Amino acid sequence: MAAAHIPTILTSRNARPLGRGHGRGNHGLNDNEGEDDPEAAGARKDKIVQGTDNDANVSRMSAVEVGYLHDPYAKLFATAGNQRRFPIINRGTYVRTRAIDKLVEDYLYSQGSTRKQVISLGAGSDTRYFRLMSREKPPDVLYHELDFPVNTALKIVTIQREPSLRSHIDDPLFVLSTDTELHAPNYHIHAIDLRTLDRAYGQPVGPGKLGHIDPALPTLLISECCLTYLAPDTADAVIKHFVRILSPATPAALVLYEPINPFDSFGKVMIANLAARGIVMQTIQRYHSLDTQKERLWNYGFVDGGGAEDVDFLYQEWVDAREKKRIGRLEMLDEVEELNLLAKHYCVAWGFREGKPAQDVEGKAEGKDEGKDDGKGASVWDRWRALPGTLEAPPVRENLQSLFTGNSWG
Repeated sequence: MAAAHIPTILTSRNARPLGRGHGRGNHGLNDNEGEDDPEAAGARKDKIVQGTDNDANVSRMSAVEVGYLHDPYAKLFATAGNQRRFPIINRGTYVRTRAIDKLVEDYLYSQGSTRKQVISLGAGSDTRYFRLMSREKPPDVLYHELDFPVNTALKIVTIQREPSLRSHIDDPLFVLSTDTELHAPNYHIHAIDLRTLDRAYGQPVGPGKLGHIDPALPTLLISECCLTYLAPDTADAVIKHFVRILSPATPAALVLYEPINPFDSFGKVMIANLAARGIVMQTIQRYHSLDTQKERLWNYGFVDGGGAEDVDFLYQEWVDAREKKRIGRLEMLDEVEELNLLAKHYCVAWGFREGKPAQDVEGKAEGKDEGKDDGKGASVWDRWRALPGTLEAPPVRENLQSLFTGNSWG
């Protein structure tokens, strides 16, 4: 997903927040302390959350207009005119988008023609699916996007209106009578409040209750500033829901983009500025560091490797010198110190599991691991293993918490 930036110190320079966390917005959910009517307060906050997708698109368009990103589809979802973001925000949008794009593409283009699945949480007006399918060799992917019905309805209207979007979706295409869900052989838009996932669909068994999700395909979950606005236990339950509906033999992974380091002076200012606008990043207290993000991935079951690195590391290690030189010429960046601070307070975390061999799942040998390429020993995560920052998981122990007295996977 191409999430918008999250307002921090820069927010104080404007009368309104600069952006939103993609799909869920910048307002914490289920955070009704001090309200006389919690139900009305919750509905009011939900409405704000549901309306913030436009800010995400504005930030994406700003980075595109300046030249950081190539995304011909962003403007198709625009509901407001172009708004130039601060250079520090454009740079952050670029690094985050490039890093997550690399993880997604390395996954999708591993193992030749093996079909894979992506489940994007809080997708909003995200354009990643269309950018992928416009490539000279588009991946063989079953792509799912989940968001509030009000956001999915707007996206579906745009898809139906724009031939350049519709052309990337296989026929037959079916839109529900409510105009909030779209289903096609390779692309699905699901209308759902993630907080109600289990309540809406029951305890998942087998292929799951969400519909159209294939439990046997290698699967990548993406949360780009989505889960951070849910209560921590709710955020955990969302991921565990999807882990449960996948076959134990299925290779699976999770990519997160979230804020970290709320306890230093910069982090405290960041949190205070957000709180002044009723914005609560609810998971940041529990998952406040790179190590706790790694531990989180392990405890979700992504035990075969992964990493968590801040945006500064991702820029230094994942962007080559030629590309750094290119973006350095795009606009004057006066806020270097603030950029460095901000880059230390957001991270990308990624973790994966290979999936259990068939003999471990069925009690007998029934063929190769779904994550392995026809006898060649390759894994869908081999490219991830080669990325700076990826570490192999330690051996499984009975007490998982004992693994994280120091660095996870280290």
